[in-house]
Amino acid sequence: MNKLKPLSESASDGTDRPSPRRRIFFGGDGLRPGWGLALYLVTFVTVLGIGGWLTESIAVGRLRGQLISETVFLIAAVVPGLAMARIEKRSFGVYGLPMRRGCLELFGAGAVWGFLGMTIFLAVLHGLHAFDFGHVVLHGNRLVKFAVFWALYFLIVGFFEEFLLRGYMQFTLARQLSFWWAAVLLSVVFGAIHLANKGEAWIGALAAGFIGLFLCLTLRRTGSLWFAVGFHTAWDWGESFFYSVPDSGQISPGHLLSSSFHGPRWVTGGTVGPEGSVLCFVVIAVVWVAFGAMYPRAARDPTRTANPS
Repeated sequence: MNKLKPLSESASDGTDRPSPRRRIFFGGDGLRPGWGLALYLVTFVTVLGIGGWLTESIAVGRLRGQLISETVFLIAAVVPGLAMARIEKRSFGVYGLPMRRGCLELFGAGAVWGFLGMTIFLAVLHGLHAFDFGHVVLHGNRLVKFAVFWALYFLIVGFFEEFLLRGYMQFTLARQLSFWWAAVLLSVVFGAIHLANKGEAWIGALAAGFIGLFLCLTLRRTGSLWFAVGFHTAWDWGESFFYSVPDSGQISPGHLLSSSFHGPRWVTGGTVGPEGSVLCFVVIAVVWVAFGAMYPRAARDPTRTANPS
């Protein structure tokens, strides 16, 4: 009876060389990027399907349902990353979320930049007489409850979207293409995904892709996703709850202000929200330049230093 061929074969000099079958799946730095991405995405879809099945019978209100759904998405993004770290014999932290000193400071800095970015954006629109802040419509316990709820919700969204598209996938594609080609490709995907949102328009999706590219810059310069998660969380929280404007055409219930837009849609973004305004590109460009000045050097590239042991 024939025996199975070993995964490694002895060469004439006595050294072990990978068999042709093994070389299909593994290269000099471990599992080949294409197979890694395929495994990650298959596991993501599988975990998402299981999570959806387990939670579909839970009877909760609309907002709690949204929170549960986003939590399932986050779990579905992180679990495959943990599995791939074991398979590839890498630290999970090289995929963008290292637990090390300074990570909370980076998250806090990102949150400040994100909230200020949205504040400056809407202040410019107000100066152009295209936006009115309105007045406060929440008070007391309801104000606190919704402020905390939306902070938690957008924190989960921030972790999910950043890790999914700028975590494992960015790391793995960068091994094959280079950091910036991977960043461009995944930012295009990030923008395209926004077109699935009800009320989104092509200019809003393009702006989302541009924001995604900026967040890739923060990953490159800081060496982690902590700044990006903070920025993403605070940008969305400021937009949807604090300033109470549409986000991809959605008005969040339990928002703080009775704000409103006035003027042409290309200036205000109209029902799409600020990301549908051409001024969004100007604001992100200014933030990009300011961030580049404050963080002028790229951090160590993990794709070159975190090879499997």
